[in-house]
Amino acid sequence: MAPSLDREGYWGRPTSTLDWCEENYVVSSYIAEFWNTVSNLIMILPPIYGAVQTFRDGLEFRYICSFLGLSAVGVGSWCFHMTLLYEMQLLDELPMIYSTCVFVYCLYECFKQENSISLFPIVLLIIFSVSVTLVYLQWKEPVFHQVRVCSMSCLSASFS
Repeated sequence: MAPSLDREGYWGRPTSTLDWCEENYVVSSYIAEFWNTVSNLIMILPPIYGAVQTFRDGLEFRYICSFLGLSAVGVGSWCFHMTLLYEMQLLDELPMIYSTCVFVYCLYECFKQENSISLFPIVLLIIFSVSVTLVYLQWKEPVFHQVRVCSMSCLSASFS
């Protein structure tokens, strides 16, 4: 956890289970981790542009969802690093789950021969997302985030 040097910013004391190595409220009293927050613009703006361009090009909806998922991760991460509140930590971490599930579905669809929507992987990924969300809401441990990242990597590898 980064030392706060007894600085309390606009959002109050951090309630998140994670606090990164950047000192809190050094640059602005409104942004807990200034550089972690600002660096998320790269996760917000280019994916929005990608979603718009994908829509204009008439590509499949799953690609638009992929770009918007990346942007949602950026917005959630922005909010989390700006506030260091647990609720915003969920807004950071849960979109990672959901967008990764969209990416896994996109990978699955790449290897199909017919042009149809497959309900089985969609249902499986929704069950996984709901289960992880419920665990997040009940168990406030940062180790879960680390284990979840590993499990999504394994799930992604099994579909490809």
